[in-house]
Amino acid sequence: MITEKVGSRIKELRRALELSQEKLALKAEVDRTYLAGVEQGKRNPSIKSLEKILKALEVSFGEFFKDM
Repeated sequence: MITEKVGSRIKELRRALELSQEKLALKAEVDRTYLAGVEQGKRNPSIKSLEKILKALEVSFGEFFKDM
């Protein structure tokens, strides 16, 4: 499912930056448990939330979805 692919991609990029879920959540201004749910594919992030997360990861939507 797309939610699982999005979550896996976020997790992959977060780990590449050596960020904990907590640090990324703070940087993205989202709750850590929400971020954990997104990474696990259990939550479907809104475009607005995804934009915050991608901005915190310093990647564009195009870069994010490029390898999916």
